[in-house]
Amino acid sequence: MGQSLTKNYIHIIFGTKNNFPFIKFPVESELHSYIGGICRELECTPIKVGGYTDHVHIVCLLSKKIALMKLIEEVKSHSSKWMKTKGEFLKKFYWQDGYGAFSVNPSEIDKVVAYIENQHEHHRKRSFKEEYLAFLKKYKVDYDERYIWE
Repeated sequence: MGQSLTKNYIHIIFGTKNNFPFIKFPVESELHSYIGGICRELECTPIKVGGYTDHVHIVCLLSKKIALMKLIEEVKSHSSKWMKTKGEFLKKFYWQDGYGAFSVNPSEIDKVVAYIENQHEHHRKRSFKEEYLAFLKKYKVDYDERYIWE
């Protein structure tokens, strides 16, 4: 086969250090746009970036030119540095060490986008921890909860 063809939709989720609610208006939408820009620069087409005060969701089309781990490393590093420039309160901003990344069936993209768009409503009833553990269960990921929130 002479050509390398891929189409890998990825749903990435990660939180702030100690689940601290740093991501608030007006910086929230700017952060989501900034993260989308980082994804574009790395040729990982962003489909939707959103989240809540203590975490972010990214759905993107993973480029065949970059490893998932490298994408996440770049997004976290650059967005963390950027956040620290947005005010005195945000100088202590950090992302947690880990992340979750889940493949998305192309036929389910609209459903995942709607889910991300509805984060504020969703988190009136469910914490990020509950949400994240539900994702791990849905995708049958083995984990030790003692190490998830570090």
